[in-house]
Amino acid sequence: MIIVLKPHTSEENIDRVETLIKKRGLDTHIVRGAEMTIIGCIGDTTAIDPKIFEVDASVDKVMHVQEPYKLANRAFHPEDSIIDVSGVKVGGDHLALIAGPCSVESFDQVLEIAKAAKAAGANMLRGGAFKPRTSPYSFQGLGMEGLDILCEVKKEVGLPIVSELMSPDYLDVFNEKVDLIQIGARNMQNFDLLKQLGQLDRPILLKRGLNATYEEWVMSAEYIMASGNENVILCERGIRTFETYTRNTLDLQSIPVLKKKTHLPVIVDPSHAGGKWWLVEPMAKASVAAGADGLMIEVHNDPENALCDGAQSLKPKKYDELLKQIKQIASVVGKTV
Repeated sequence: MIIVLKPHTSEENIDRVETLIKKRGLDTHIVRGAEMTIIGCIGDTTAIDPKIFEVDASVDKVMHVQEPYKLANRAFHPEDSIIDVSGVKVGGDHLALIAGPCSVESFDQVLEIAKAAKAAGANMLRGGAFKPRTSPYSFQGLGMEGLDILCEVKKEVGLPIVSELMSPDYLDVFNEKVDLIQIGARNMQNFDLLKQLGQLDRPILLKRGLNATYEEWVMSAEYIMASGNENVILCERGIRTFETYTRNTLDLQSIPVLKKKTHLPVIVDPSHAGGKWWLVEPMAKASVAAGADGLMIEVHNDPENALCDGAQSLKPKKYDELLKQIKQIASVVGKTV
C-alpha cells in the first residue's frame, strides 16, 4: 500500500500520518519529493481498510501495490535512484562504464588494462579476484592477492574497483576495499548472503541469475534493501535458453521492463551474455540505445592467453573504438559519462 500525501504537506502532518500507519502494525518508507511526499506501507496490508487513511486531510490518495517487492518498486520511489560509487554516479542521466579483465592475473596486467580503459573513457575498473567456475579444475582466481593488486592499481589510476564477492567470510574485507561489490548470477538467490549485504555501507551490483525471472531478480534486490542497504544496481548478463551458439541470451527487454517496474539502475554485461568478443560491440550499443544505465565490458591486453574468458574480451584498442560510438549513442538518449 502506498499513501500519497498532498503537495507541501508539513513535517508535522507527515509524522502524524506515519504514526497512524505504524499503529496498524506496518513499517514505513518515506520518499520526499520537491512537492509531494509518498509513504510506502510495508507489511501485511490485506486486512487494512484504506479508508482509514483516505479520510485524513493530508492524504491525497491511497494505492495498493500488486508486486511482492516494495522498496525496489517504482511506485514507492517514482524518481530514478542514483547510486554513488566512490564519486561515480550510476542511474538517472549518468552512464557507468566498467571495464577490466575477467580475472586478475598480475599487477602489470591489470595496470596496463586499467590505464588503457581509463584513457578510453571507463570510469570504473572491474577484476575478478575470486572466480566462480563451472569446473573445479579451472583457474579460480588469485584470491586475496588479486584483491590487493586491484587496490594497488586503484591507487595508480584512480578508478573505483568492482569485484565479485562469493563468500560471507570476506564481507568485512570487501566492505573496506571494494567500491562496488558484485554478486554473481550463481549467488543471486543466496538469501543468507543477501541479508548480510544489507548490513554493509557499500553499493551492491546484483547480477541476474541464469534462469531468473524479473520478479525473482528484483526480489533478491529486495532482500538486500530490506536488510538496510538500498544502494543496489541491477546487472543483466544474459539468461540460459535452448540456444547453444552463444554463451547466454542477452535479454534487452529487461532494461525497459525493469526501469518501468523499479527505480534501481540497470546496467548490462554484454561480454558474459554472448561469450564472443565480436558480439560485445553490437550488444553494448543496443543496450545503451534501450536505456541501460551502464555497461560492464571485459577488456584484456592479451585475450589469446587469458586465464579466464579470453574469447569474450576486447583488446584495449577495440574498447577505445567502441566507447567513441557509445558516447555518441549516450548523447542521443540523454546520458552523460
